[in-house]
Amino acid sequence: MERLWAPWRMEYIVNDKPSGCIFCEAETPEKDRERLILHRTPLSFVMLNRYPYTNGHLLVAPYRHSADLNELDEAEMLDLFATLRLCRNVLQATASPGGFNIGINLGRAAGAGVDEHLHLHIVPRWNGDTNFMSVLDDVRVMPENLMTTYERLRPAFMSTP
Repeated sequence: MERLWAPWRMEYIVNDKPSGCIFCEAETPEKDRERLILHRTPLSFVMLNRYPYTNGHLLVAPYRHSADLNELDEAEMLDLFATLRLCRNVLQATASPGGFNIGINLGRAAGAGVDEHLHLHIVPRWNGDTNFMSVLDDVRVMPENLMTTYERLRPAFMSTP
């Protein structure tokens, strides 16, 4: 039998899960590194997904706590999608992916892990980045540590207006 060691998963298993909304808790800028927040705009912010599909998997969320796109005003929508475009450009410049999966899961039935606060996913993809591990046992092999990814992406966001 082959063994796959993933000691970083123990953090998820043993740590207390947040009781509040992870996106609303992100409103404290002094904890940006701890919360994996890479960039802030007046109406939205970007954070690394703590449990990513691939390295560089980003989440873009409005500050407004809402699960309904219709509740966002035009300024919030524009800011959200301008920030999504910025994420795509930063990832392209820093990681050179071959493509991107970009999506919004609205509602638990659609796969939203956090269904009470809408957010966008941007997942960089490379040819050949899928392998048998996901098929065999719902396991993903991450080639880069999460904080290493944060430290690599943060300067790129810092250099943008």
